[in-house]
Amino acid sequence: MGAFEYTALDSAGQSHKGVLEGDTARHVRALLREKALLPVAVTEVVTQEARGQRGGTRFGLLRRVSTTELSLLTRQLATLVRAALPLEEALLAVSQQTERPRVQSILLGVRARVMEGHTLAAGLADFPRVFPEIYRATVAAGEQSGHLDVVLERLAEYTEGREILRQKVLGAMLYPIVLTVMSFGIVSILLAYVVPKVVQVFENSHAQLPFMTRVLVAFSDFIRHYGIAAVLVLVAAGVLFGRWQRDPAHRRRVDQWLLTLPLAGKLLRGFNTARFTRTLSILTASAVPVLDALRISGEVVTSLPMRDAVTAATARVREGAPIGRSLAASRLFPPMTIHLISSGEASGRLENMLERAAINQERELEGLVSALTGLLGPLLIVAMGLFVMGIVFAMLLPIFAMNSLIR
Repeated sequence: MGAFEYTALDSAGQSHKGVLEGDTARHVRALLREKALLPVAVTEVVTQEARGQRGGTRFGLLRRVSTTELSLLTRQLATLVRAALPLEEALLAVSQQTERPRVQSILLGVRARVMEGHTLAAGLADFPRVFPEIYRATVAAGEQSGHLDVVLERLAEYTEGREILRQKVLGAMLYPIVLTVMSFGIVSILLAYVVPKVVQVFENSHAQLPFMTRVLVAFSDFIRHYGIAAVLVLVAAGVLFGRWQRDPAHRRRVDQWLLTLPLAGKLLRGFNTARFTRTLSILTASAVPVLDALRISGEVVTSLPMRDAVTAATARVREGAPIGRSLAASRLFPPMTIHLISSGEASGRLENMLERAAINQERELEGLVSALTGLLGPLLIVAMGLFVMGIVFAMLLPIFAMNSLIR
């Protein structure tokens, strides 16, 4: 029995969409006709997912499952499994609790695979865009060890932690970004509409304007005549740069340069180290083999040089070297993280030390981002104030020199 997404019409011609379980598409059409519905399209959920993968991200934003939804369904599933409910019944109950048809169809698709005799990890593998490899590998380890409920609880905490960290970083950067956009918008309006009307008063005198005023007029003319073109050029440059960065070699050079910057490099190292250690912690705690755990943890690292360092460290660990010493060879990971990992290996408490390293790194990253945003806000306000003050002075200078201009 599988899960099928359907589109059908009732007697009034209204369209209905939903998910039904059936043996085949023909069986689902028969079920729809029994409900006095005319089937228009019936597609198996797994087939629909495969089409979405081949079709790219055309409708990805409309069908994407958010991290919050993934964490919620994982928490609900862990609770039901802990209550000794059979897995297929737990999946059905969670699917009935959700209000999103997308999530419901995915859960019913996974349930169909489980009822066919496959493992939960194998069912999740049919939806790789929703359940990443770390999720599937952890579930597989939990099924093999017989502690699926504990592993699902850890996965829920992991997804919640990653979402909280991402929201903190985005929330901290939102204020400076909004302030910067507002500053540019206000200054552009002043230069495009206010300055020309004020300066027009002095144009009839045909006298030499002060240098500061001439510079202001030049900026104003540029924005009025070429402002839209400049914005389009910047957008086109951003698009071309994004396409240029799709080449791993080009992106690697950019990431390497970013790592050398004093502040941006520290933020990039901290963010990727926190993600790496947090992922490696949950994988090792779930009894995933260490080489697989390192490989999967390296894939969550966004900086290509740091990802290459994890790959090289995995190769050394395969040859028998310790994890801490292998990661230290690249000199890209913070010394405190390396010391905690080495201490965990020596004491046999690697997962605990990895979790402590992740907590320390997340705490340091949060403090650094908070301090940075707390400093950027006043600096942007001061910069905007100085710029506006320069505009006011440039417009007042001709007034101060009005007598000489009239002569």
